[in-house]
Amino acid sequence: MSPTPPRPPRTAAALAPVPPPRGRTAPPRRRRAARLRGEPRGRGARRGGRLPGGDCDVHQGNGTAAIFGADETVYTISLHQENNYPYPKPPSDLDINLHNGVRDTEYLAVLEESLDKALSEFDPQVVFYLAGADPYQEDQLGGLKLTMQGLEFRDRMVFTKMQEKKIPVAVTFAGGYARHTADTVRIHSNTVRVAT
Repeated sequence: MSPTPPRPPRTAAALAPVPPPRGRTAPPRRRRAARLRGEPRGRGARRGGRLPGGDCDVHQGNGTAAIFGADETVYTISLHQENNYPYPKPPSDLDINLHNGVRDTEYLAVLEESLDKALSEFDPQVVFYLAGADPYQEDQLGGLKLTMQGLEFRDRMVFTKMQEKKIPVAVTFAGGYARHTADTVRIHSNTVRVAT
């Protein structure tokens, strides 16, 4: 068995583009994702449709990215820990690779910037928000360091931004492998409380 090649060093930018796996080229959608990272947009670049991929689980939204990769009516966002499952990561419209140990303040700033960029590019009819409990600092399978309060602020930010634009939100729960099961239950319960 050949050794796994070393991963490139982490860049300082939290919004670094995700390169395609070796031997593969990125689908055309990656050009749009790169544009969201700061390249100027041309007139008429804004498009309408659905936005199913507001994925805030500690693991990349690989299923959503793979299923909707060629669907122009769907826009996918994944905010996840870079050094975690899956490998390789199929490209979303906007992948936010977070380094290990990211805490509330940095996470929330990156989330807000990502949501603003996505909503400036896309007019969704509905948002499907995957509210993962595994970015929690006591999660056994994650390496991010969000507090209960940080996760609650995350949920509130998503719901508030969508409410301001009158976009309905469908929420699904994900992840949650805290050392104490009661913590996972509390995180998901807080999501429900914030949503109502």
